[in-house]
Amino acid sequence: MRFTVAIDGPAAAGKGTISKGIAERFGFSHLDTGLLYRAVGRRTLDGTPAAEAAKALKAEELEQGDLRTAEIAQAASKVAVIPEVRSALVDFQRAFACRAGGAVLDGRDIGTVICPKAEVKLFVTASAKVRAERRFLELKAKGADVTRDQVLTDVKERDARDAQRSTAPMKPAKDASMLDTSSLSIEEALAQAVAIVERKLPTVR
Repeated sequence: MRFTVAIDGPAAAGKGTISKGIAERFGFSHLDTGLLYRAVGRRTLDGTPAAEAAKALKAEELEQGDLRTAEIAQAASKVAVIPEVRSALVDFQRAFACRAGGAVLDGRDIGTVICPKAEVKLFVTASAKVRAERRFLELKAKGADVTRDQVLTDVKERDARDAQRSTAPMKPAKDASMLDTSSLSIEEALAQAVAIVERKLPTVR
């Protein structure tokens, strides 16, 4: 069975947690496509040109433990606006989406560009203030020296870059189900997402 779940949304909306939960619930493979851009961003911090880093990206680079830092998140957002980078990473993502047994991909252009024919499309969002607070607490737990105002600014700047880039801007697919997690617990958000997937699954069984 091939069944693709495309999940998009801005940073810290909860799409990663929801994607992992759906993959576990239904036994699907999961790909956090943001790691592709983080891995490329990490290489640029070492001086490698972004397009070159994207073309040479290896799957094992996604396993590096330092890809979740604030510095690399910003680098990822910057390389993600480069058309050559996005083009180089399309084939990797589409091949993953076609895996037998089902696949969940989360990112910012999965339902609109990477998998426009996905059986399920979700756009997970939350207010910038709520997302900034989530990211702030996550970074502080890791020992990062950040302030709430700084994280909120970073979130808003990243949102603007993602939504305004000329290639594959972040936006909901026309047929995507919207899920606002601002006032939802992780369990509530996941339950709603699972229900959406379950409504579609019988059509491919």
